[in-house]
Amino acid sequence: MRIAEIGGEFALINRLMRRVDGDPSVIKGIGDDCAVLAYTAERHLVVTTDMMVENSHFSRGWFSPFQVGKKLMEVNVSDIVAMGGVPRYAFISIALTRDTEVEYMDELYRGIYASGDKHGVHLIGGDTTHGREIVLNLALIGDVEKDLLCLRSDARPGDLICVTGTLGGNQAGLELLLAGKGGHSIEFLEPQCRLAGEGQIIARHANAMIDVSDGLGSEVRHICEESGVGARIDAGTIPISAEVREAGRTVGKDPIDFALSGGEDFELVFTLPPDRIDALRTEFTDFTIVGDILPRQEGLFLNKEGKRIDICRGYDHFAG
Repeated sequence: MRIAEIGGEFALINRLMRRVDGDPSVIKGIGDDCAVLAYTAERHLVVTTDMMVENSHFSRGWFSPFQVGKKLMEVNVSDIVAMGGVPRYAFISIALTRDTEVEYMDELYRGIYASGDKHGVHLIGGDTTHGREIVLNLALIGDVEKDLLCLRSDARPGDLICVTGTLGGNQAGLELLLAGKGGHSIEFLEPQCRLAGEGQIIARHANAMIDVSDGLGSEVRHICEESGVGARIDAGTIPISAEVREAGRTVGKDPIDFALSGGEDFELVFTLPPDRIDALRTEFTDFTIVGDILPRQEGLFLNKEGKRIDICRGYDHFAG
């Protein structure tokens, strides 16, 4: 039986992984952006890992090695920021082809260090081997104040669904490159996640939070599944830039689909009690209300021009 036949990537994870019970040191295991471990009286450890595979997550024909290195760090930092945490230390494991040039690796590490310096991350260990394609894996450790820890599982009916920045830029860039068009591609080649300070500000007010790695629809679905709730997303409120709308016209696709299922925008989706909106806006304003959390029985759907549309799942590595 193929993985696609059981439901894809997340069905496979649920099939293979055990929930950890009975260990008080594990605050949160499977099911969030990071694992959360007991650390000190005031802080938890947060740990994440993410992998990038040549010709799946990056192509040497499109990405410079510097851009590959930056992306590797940014995608991991984004997970820790989405927990309300601060990234600290990184470990890297690499499989290289035998013809990989030293100059390529110099530039790749220059990208890793450039992003790490921006976020205050130190690379302190790892492992290297060889393979048929380049495979990069970064494990990242950070910490979070206990009062700021923000999980996917704490959304409540009545919460507003909010998202930082604009969405769809990464997918728009990919679509243009696939179509052989110039223009809006920098968000695909050099995605940038939110800063830890921004995540901490949001975490002081939000109930639940997640980063946008697989599309807005997929991330809201994760929140719903972990929190036991439903949700409505209003299509007309999804923040999409003029450049992304133009990219949609160029390739003949709906930019709302870029935002819902494109992924790798690395913005933050969070749920917020309505009475916390004004307080958050005194500290942080770069966010948009895109929907609300509903009771579970109402399901997850997109409200588009008065029509209820079921939201498909986001990017899946094993989709048929």
